Amino acid sequence: MANTKSNYKGVIGVLTGGGDVPGLNPAIRAVTFRAIREGYKVIGIRKGWEGMITIDRSKKLEEQEDAVVLTEQMVNRLGRTGGTFLHSSRTRPDMVKLDRVPDLYKDKYTLDINDMTSEVMLNIDYLGLDYLIPIGGDDTLSYGVHLHSKGVPVVAIPKTMDNDVPGTDYCIGFGTCISRTIELAHELRTSAGSHERFLVIEVFGRYAGFSALLPTMAGAADRCVIPEHKFDIEHLTELMVQDRANNPSKYSVLLVSEGAMFKNGDMIFKGEEADAYGHKKLGGIGDIVSEQMRNISAKYNNGRKIDVINQRLGYMVRSGAPDALDSIVPMAFGNLALDLILKGTFGRLVSLRNGRYDNVPIEVVTSYKKKVDIEKFYDKERYRPRYENFNDKPQLIMTSDY
Repeated sequence: MANTKSNYKGVIGVLTGGGDVPGLNPAIRAVTFRAIREGYKVIGIRKGWEGMITIDRSKKLEEQEDAVVLTEQMVNRLGRTGGTFLHSSRTRPDMVKLDRVPDLYKDKYTLDINDMTSEVMLNIDYLGLDYLIPIGGDDTLSYGVHLHSKGVPVVAIPKTMDNDVPGTDYCIGFGTCISRTIELAHELRTSAGSHERFLVIEVFGRYAGFSALLPTMAGAADRCVIPEHKFDIEHLTELMVQDRANNPSKYSVLLVSEGAMFKNGDMIFKGEEADAYGHKKLGGIGDIVSEQMRNISAKYNNGRKIDVINQRLGYMVRSGAPDALDSIVPMAFGNLALDLILKGTFGRLVSLRNGRYDNVPIEVVTSYKKKVDIEKFYDKERYRPRYENFNDKPQLIMTSDY
């Protein structure tokens, strides 16, 4: 085992997995500051769970490429920036494809799909980790659940711009995502209005439509289609034509979740290749919706087709610096994680529920899929949020599953 204990109370490992979002660096900063001041050592694991299978146990800690001792000076400035300075990956150590097995283990792991959890366990011991704080979405954290079941002291922090981690109303990255979606949608209006067109904007959201629904509620769009309810393109086009006609500037706006599906259709994928969690890359639904709406629009517009401005926001909403929410909530989540460690409480997910910080059993991450409650919050006939019964709802209204 590497000599990492010294005079510290314990050693905490922190990693970020899955897609990058603004707010990850503030969370790492919060964990590091609080841990050091409480007498702990913090080791940052680079590239998410991939970093936990690339450790070379024949080398010293300071010689490792994917493990670094974090200091206050290192994380302080970086805490004000977007992305994750520890880097990230979509690796799942118990399902490593042969071509993703590190060179160090090529002779040992030769199957098409390899379970390298034993290496993770050995590397936890090598690094002297007493506690592990993974920061990620339901995919990344599902492996945290797996390690917890094996006795690893895990405290998880939820992160995903889709806001679909169960057990919490808010995930790091969501605030910046919806703020930037609203901002960019309003900027694109100038072109849509100038040319009297439809504006179709594709946003993230594989299984959950929060990232389309909340900006629409805030006035970023006239309509939105989300993964939880398949839409009729004919009816959608009719509504968009009506919206355009009622707008003095003669344009209308639609937000499309990347996981939205046509009536009697399925999700639109870019290709057949899947990541370690079985997810194929989404993208293209906005293009298809735009083309079909343009062709159908003549039926509801006196025989004249309406042109479309089609924009996929993509990484524009997940890059750059965090907004206020994604600067404050990660600070609180990081400190909540340390509170649990100090109490000796593990196997928990820090959370924000009904406006209050809390924690829940980490197993909730894999217990169900968090989605928009369409009966409460989505008008299936009008393809837009329901604006009713807001009393006693959490701050972001539609994001609670409790």
